[in-house]
Amino acid sequence: MKYRPGRVHVASLVALAVVGLVLAWLAENTKSPEQRPFYEQKMTAAERTQDAMSEIRTARLALRGEIDLEVDRNMTGLVGAVEGGVTTSRGWYEQKLRALDPNIAAVFVQLLRRGGVGEGDRVAVGMTGAFPVLNAATLIAIETVGATPVAITSVGASQWGANDAELTWLDMETILEDAGIIRRRSVAASRGGRGDRASGNEVAQAVIDSAIARNGVAPIVPSSLDESIDLRMEIYDDRARGGEYDLYVNVGSGLGSIGTIQMRDQLGPGLTRRPNLGNLPRRGAMVRMADRGVPVIDVPSADWFIDRYGLAGLADENATLPAVGHGDIFERDRYSVPLAGILAVLYGLLIFVVVRIDIKHYLFRKAR
Repeated sequence: MKYRPGRVHVASLVALAVVGLVLAWLAENTKSPEQRPFYEQKMTAAERTQDAMSEIRTARLALRGEIDLEVDRNMTGLVGAVEGGVTTSRGWYEQKLRALDPNIAAVFVQLLRRGGVGEGDRVAVGMTGAFPVLNAATLIAIETVGATPVAITSVGASQWGANDAELTWLDMETILEDAGIIRRRSVAASRGGRGDRASGNEVAQAVIDSAIARNGVAPIVPSSLDESIDLRMEIYDDRARGGEYDLYVNVGSGLGSIGTIQMRDQLGPGLTRRPNLGNLPRRGAMVRMADRGVPVIDVPSADWFIDRYGLAGLADENATLPAVGHGDIFERDRYSVPLAGILAVLYGLLIFVVVRIDIKHYLFRKAR
């Protein structure tokens, strides 16, 4: 075999580049959608979460007659006011908007399945009134995979959350249970806020106590945050009936659940199978579950989950609500591996021939 004696002509290199681009285009345009694992359960959870959002919107319209378009242009009914009867902390408007994506329930399905949760398992849940869609998506996802949620709610909400005095998260739970969208509501509730008892906010205390009573939920009335955590653990253990929990999910930043904000310096959002949270000034219910070896899912807000799993979220107040089934969590484009392999081999051979073989020698050898 006679090899090329000199440099490759520029025209040959240009031709190689053009052929490479054509082959890359061919590989790119022969991709086909591939369903992600647990696709059916993800779709079911997202559809039920969308139904939950619709039910709550209807309830708000029935209660108030209108929705404030200044803060909720999509008329979801799931964006609260700057100040409401059960507002116990500051909130970030953009975070509330980003959480308005029913597809986040599909993320929770994936995390639950990755955490080993399935039919017949038991999941402890700690929630607040900050993100009603995330709360609904959590309960729906747990039930969709066949597990049983045991939830405790801190009723207080941050700004733009479920802070309407007559439409707290507990009221929303009742609406969703009556509509058959969820099967289990919270088994107990605290006030939330400072000390998990809305300390220093007498108005919120009275409104929250009224909401707990009208929804028939067992009240947690502690004298301190440490006592609140103790009471939560007693309730979880009592509901376990001698069994154990397969996972713990925290939604929001309720102190009865997380204990202290320093916890988040050691535990990132999402699933942690073997949490080791070390020394903390106070160990909330989630941390105590982790001490027992229970895997945990921490959901401080929707932001990380939206970005990590390719969801749309609600980018701003002018955006439209994402459709069910949108996002990489459901499907991904898959390349044809056999075709890509064939194209790569052919292109490699072509490069070798053009660069190394003296083609002129073979073309004109007979003539010479």
